[in-house]
Amino acid sequence: MDALRFAKACEEAEQASPSDKGIGTLSEKTLHAVLKRYYEPYGDNHEVKIGGYVADIVGEHGIIEIQTRNFDRLRKKLAAFLPAARTTVVYPAVGLKWLCWVDKDTGEVTNRRKSPRKGGLYDVIPELYKIKAQLFHPNLQIAVPVIELTEYRYLDGWSRDRKKGSTRCERIPQALMAEYRLSGREDYRQFLPGTLPEEFDSAEFAKAANIRRPLAQTTLLLLTLAEVVQRVGKRKNAYVYRVL
Repeated sequence: MDALRFAKACEEAEQASPSDKGIGTLSEKTLHAVLKRYYEPYGDNHEVKIGGYVADIVGEHGIIEIQTRNFDRLRKKLAAFLPAARTTVVYPAVGLKWLCWVDKDTGEVTNRRKSPRKGGLYDVIPELYKIKAQLFHPNLQIAVPVIELTEYRYLDGWSRDRKKGSTRCERIPQALMAEYRLSGREDYRQFLPGTLPEEFDSAEFAKAANIRRPLAQTTLLLLTLAEVVQRVGKRKNAYVYRVL
């Protein structure tokens, strides 16, 4: 983690944005642009063709692909990238979010307000499950930067205040709060809460990790594949696990 380098990447991305274009109209979203500059400052190493696909970065650290969602789209790319070089998939999690609302008709932007939702390392779990067949390839690494950002949303939703069902138009990063790396099976122990009993089910895991139970269930499936936990029985309809 290098907070200063991240701040510099934010500044450079802002300066590179055309001044005559508004929020949500950039050809490359700001969050993606900042992450590219953070993980590889040299522009010549951006957008490089590998095996019929274009990688975000190819440099001294191998291939780096930034994916803010939809890991299911990554499977074909990874099939081409992983045999060629060390590949890092970057998935940003939002640790602190500020919200601004944009009126499409007037262009007016509200003052920002802090969102109650806070994210972190567990946010990557549903996406990792989509590439579970490739997840433990020796050439694959996952990077999860946890970011403070401001999110701009259009007031185009279906509710009376036009916020529910609204469209996100842009996310502007402000700071890097933390950064996690998953380079092998042992790194998946980072997902284990410190207050687990010796044997536990998904409800107990969810409580200890302060996440919802469906997310806990998916986490435990991945931790089983990583050989970090194992199923040791059943309690009514719930599987019981133990840390290996």
